Amino acid sequence: MIEPHVPAPPGSPPPWSAPSGPDGPAPLPVRPGTGRFLVLAGVFVCAACGLVYELELLALASYLMGDSVTQASVVLSVMVFAMGIGSLAAKRLRGLAAAGFGAVEATLALVGGCSAMALYAVFAWGGDWGGDWGGMEASGPRCLLVAFSLATGLLIGAEVPLLMELIQRIRRQDAGGAVADLSAADYVGALVGGLAFPFLLLPFLGQLTGALLTGAVNAVVGGALVLGLFRRDLTRRARWLLLLANGLVLAVLASAAVLVDDFERAARQAMYGRDVRVALRTGVQEVVLSGGTHGRPLALFLDGRLRVSGRDELRYHEALVHPAMTGPHARVLILGGGDGLAAREVLRHPGVDRVDVVELDAEVVRLARTDPGLSALNRHAYGDPRVHVTIQDAFGRLREAPPAAYDVVVSDLPDPGITASTKLYSQEFYGLARRVLAPGGRLVVHAGPVAAGPRVYWTVDATLRAAGFRTAPYATGGRRAGFATGPDRTLTDRSRAPRDWGFVLAARTEPRLRLAPDGPRPRILTDASLTAGARAARGTRIAGLPASTLPHPRY
Repeated sequence: MIEPHVPAPPGSPPPWSAPSGPDGPAPLPVRPGTGRFLVLAGVFVCAACGLVYELELLALASYLMGDSVTQASVVLSVMVFAMGIGSLAAKRLRGLAAAGFGAVEATLALVGGCSAMALYAVFAWGGDWGGDWGGMEASGPRCLLVAFSLATGLLIGAEVPLLMELIQRIRRQDAGGAVADLSAADYVGALVGGLAFPFLLLPFLGQLTGALLTGAVNAVVGGALVLGLFRRDLTRRARWLLLLANGLVLAVLASAAVLVDDFERAARQAMYGRDVRVALRTGVQEVVLSGGTHGRPLALFLDGRLRVSGRDELRYHEALVHPAMTGPHARVLILGGGDGLAAREVLRHPGVDRVDVVELDAEVVRLARTDPGLSALNRHAYGDPRVHVTIQDAFGRLREAPPAAYDVVVSDLPDPGITASTKLYSQEFYGLARRVLAPGGRLVVHAGPVAAGPRVYWTVDATLRAAGFRTAPYATGGRRAGFATGPDRTLTDRSRAPRDWGFVLAARTEPRLRLAPDGPRPRILTDASLTAGARAARGTRIAGLPASTLPHPRY
C-alpha cells in the first residue's frame, strides 16, 4: 500500500540534506549537484584571483626594481614554497573547513587587494629599491615584497585542503576524482585570471585599482560560498564574525578604491616632484613628464627610470651621435630615441637625406611631437620631412631591413642591465645591425655607465667584437642621474647615480674616434673630451668577458 505524502514541518531541512556529521554530507540549502557546482565555481573564481595577485606582485616588482628575471624568480619561488606550507597548516582546520575557508578568503582578499598599494607607497615614500638583495638600504622594501609573496602563498595554499574537505562533505567520492575536479576548476580559473590581468585589469584599471577590485571579488565570492552554502556548519557567532570580517574588508577595499587617484597623485609627487605635467600608462610602460615649462628643467621618466634630464641631456646626445657622423651619413637609423633628441643632433649635420626612427612606444613619439616642453627640447625634429617614424620593436626592424640600407645606426636603447633590453644587446642583434650597415658604415651603442657598471659595459664591447665589429669605447660625464641601470636611479636617489655614460663606436674596420672636421660644432663635446672619455673608459677595461647571446645572456 502506498503511504500518503506528509509535508515536512516548517523549518525542517530539505529532503535531500542529511544530518551533519564528520563523515556525513553537509546540510545544504540546495541539491548536492548544485552545491558541488557552486563549490567548483568558487574554486574557479578564487584561482583566478590568486593568479592575479601573483602577476600583480611580479609586474610591480619588475617595474619598481627592474631585473624581471630576478624578481620573478624570487616572487614565484617564495610563493610556491609558501603554498606548500599553507596546505600543511590547513590540515588542522579541516574539522572547521567552512569557517576556516571563510577566514582564509577574507584575509587573502585584504592582503592581495592592498599589496600593490602598499608596495607602491613604500617605493614612493620609503626610498631606494636598488642595490644587492643583502644591502641594508634596500632590505626594508625588498623584505616587504617577500612578505607579501609569503603571505599570499600561505593563504592560497590553505585553500586547497579546505575546499577538498568542503566538496567531500557535499558528496563523498574517491580522492582521485575529487582532486581531478578541483584541479580542473583551479587551472581553468588560473587561465582566466592570467589572461584578465594583462588584457583587462592592467590596461583599463591599472595595477592599484585592478588589485583592489580583485580583492573585492575574492571577498564576495568566498563569503557568499560559506555563508550561503555552508551556513549550517557555522555557529551563530561564527556567521556574524565572518559577515563582519568580510564587511570590513570590503569597506577597506572600497575606501582605497575611492582614494586611489589622490594616492597616485601624492605618490607621483613624492617620486617626481610637484612639476609633473603628464602621467600616463601606455601599452608598453608608464610615462611621466615633469618640468619643461616656465624655466623648469624637463625630466622624462619611463617606468620610474629617469631617461631624459633637461639639465644635461645635451652631454649624452652629443656624445651618442656626433662621433658616429664622421663619414657617409646620408641614411641614418635611430633605434629607440622616441623623444626625438638623437634625431635633433643627427639633423644638425649637412648631407642627411633620411632619418628612420624605430620606437616601440607610440605615446613617447606623440609627446615628442606635441608636448611644448619636449618638442622645444628636440627642436621639433619630427616636423622635419626627412624624419620617418616606425612603431616597432628594434629587433624586428633590423630583421626586416634590407642589407646595406644605412650609413649610420644609432642605438639609443635602455641599458643592458635591464632584463627586457637584453636581446637588444646580444650578438644576434649586432649581427643584424652589421648586415644593414653599408660598407664603411658605423654603429654607435649606448652601453650604460662605465664607472658604476664596468662588467656590463665591457660585455657590450665583447659582444660587438664577437659580431664582427672593431670597436672604440668612450665615455662622457653627467651631472645628474639618467639613463641608469636600475629603477633606483631616479631623482629620489641622486647620490648613488652614475656620473658617466658609456658608449661604443663600432665599424667593420677600426673606427677613428673624432668629430667630423666639416660637421657642426657640438656645444659641449670636443675632440679633447672625446680623447679623455676614451682614456677613462680604457682604464676600467675587463678583459676576457664572453659575448652575450639570446640563449645565454650575460647581463
